[in-house]
Amino acid sequence: MKGSVIALDHYKGREAAARMVDGQLEDLIIAPKDMALAPEAICRAKMGRPVKGLGGAFVDLPGGQSGFLRQTKGIRPGAPLLVQVSGLAEPGKAVPLTTRLLFKSRYAIVTPDAPGLNISRQISDETRRSELAARASSAMEGADPALGLILRSACEGADDDVIQDDIAQMRGLAETILADLAGAPEILLDAPAPHLAAWRDWPSPDILDEGKGSFARHNVAEAIDTLLSAELPLPQGASMVIEPTRALVAVDINTGPDTSPAAGLKANIAAIRDLPRQLRLRGLGGLVVLDLAPSSKKDRQILEQTLRGAFRTDGRDTVLAGWTPLGNFELTRKRDRMPLRQVLA
Repeated sequence: MKGSVIALDHYKGREAAARMVDGQLEDLIIAPKDMALAPEAICRAKMGRPVKGLGGAFVDLPGGQSGFLRQTKGIRPGAPLLVQVSGLAEPGKAVPLTTRLLFKSRYAIVTPDAPGLNISRQISDETRRSELAARASSAMEGADPALGLILRSACEGADDDVIQDDIAQMRGLAETILADLAGAPEILLDAPAPHLAAWRDWPSPDILDEGKGSFARHNVAEAIDTLLSAELPLPQGASMVIEPTRALVAVDINTGPDTSPAAGLKANIAAIRDLPRQLRLRGLGGLVVLDLAPSSKKDRQILEQTLRGAFRTDGRDTVLAGWTPLGNFELTRKRDRMPLRQVLA
């Protein structure tokens, strides 16, 4: 099927959202069975003592959990503070936290302690930018000067009154939570549920199917089954195997039966182009090591350009570290989702 579809349904009894483009699964969010402190949750916490060797401090969180914060300047031990979960904790490690809070909706992001108005660069029309700036100024009139505002790309074709209402709601939410500093550690704002996250972050689709059974109608369940396999086929018989370990994600690229001189380069390019989507759908991040199919060293520049292009539009913090002495390629990607296998366990 051509075009984009957002399907809002439940998968194995849990709220879930899927985005399909031209019949291919592009993004997937499934609510985990039990995860109180998911990325983006905002909490009232209690500062612990700094750990000099780690460059930060442990923080007491709700439910007896422990978090780790690097921005500790000026915060004394035992003081209450507001923190936001900034990523997914590795097993046995503290929850990563930040004091740079973001209150995000579809059209607006309110940024405490980061004043100023910013409008998405994707909105290039100067007349539209001026209109949005006027609306933003009106909606933020009388607010604390320390509150900043970002208008997202979805504002470009949206109704001005809807945008202004959205800004007002996010401003009100931010002001309420910022004033709620006194008390024991507590979750003040949960991470968004899958349906809300889909509305907030995904582009408007050609078809929105939010009826029961939408996953079946758009073959989402079959696509999820494919993701549970480590090996996935590539054109001309090549394949890519993605295997997460405790320390890293190993990606092995194979040429298959193709024995032509350019077989390795073609397999590597095909795998790299699909890699950001595969990591996103599988919920994988951290250190990623690519064991590429054999190809000439002179092809490395082409592969690096392909990697940069593939991850540029991924929307995740990714660092392309480079080549190892053994000819593998290393990159790091922010852990912002629970691995799919762990979600479905």
